[in-house]
Amino acid sequence: MLKNLPSILGHALQGVRPGLEKVLYNDPALKDLPESLTLTSPAFDAPTLPQRFTEDGEGLSPPFAWTGVPAGAVSLLLVIEDADSPTLNPLVHAIVYDLPPTDGQLKEGAIATLDDEEHPPTGLNSFLGSGYLPPDPPPGHGPHRYVAQIYALDAASGLTDSPGRPAIRTLLHEHAIARGMICATYVRH
Repeated sequence: MLKNLPSILGHALQGVRPGLEKVLYNDPALKDLPESLTLTSPAFDAPTLPQRFTEDGEGLSPPFAWTGVPAGAVSLLLVIEDADSPTLNPLVHAIVYDLPPTDGQLKEGAIATLDDEEHPPTGLNSFLGSGYLPPDPPPGHGPHRYVAQIYALDAASGLTDSPGRPAIRTLLHEHAIARGMICATYVRH
C-alpha cells in the first residue's frame, strides 16, 4: 500500500519516527524484566530483512524460534513492531499470544495462517487486521527497524477478542516475567 507513495513524501517525513524508546520492549515499566529469553530467526540474521517477508515480496511472516523459557511461565507472547514508522507509536506488524510456555518456534508464514483452533490466537496489527502485516515503509523514508519481541507471562492472557497494542501493554505490565528481542532493518528507496 505505502510502496506507491511518492518518495518525496517519505523524504518529507524522515524525521517523524517513534524510535526504539517507544517499542514495548523499552517500556519503563518493563525495564527490570530479565532478558533471559533468546529469540532467533534466520530472517533477522542478515543486516537487512529479506524481501520475501515484506510487502515488496511474498509478505510471509518470518520464522522464529525461542529458548530459555523460565519455569514460572504459563504462556508466551510474540510482538513485532516498526520503531521507525511515520507515526506517534511504533507500528504493530504482529501479535501472537497464548503460545505454549516451552522452547518452541513458528515456521515461516505461520502467523498469516493462525486462524484455526490448532494455532495460538493473533491480536490486531496497526491496520486492524489479525495476523502478519508485512513491512511496507514509505519510499524515501530511510531504514526502518523491525523489533521482534518475545515475553514469558506468569498467566494465560485471558483475552477473548483480538487485542491491540494497548491491551497487550497492560498484559505485559501485569504478567511479564522474562523477555527477549531481535531487530532487523528494511529500507525502500
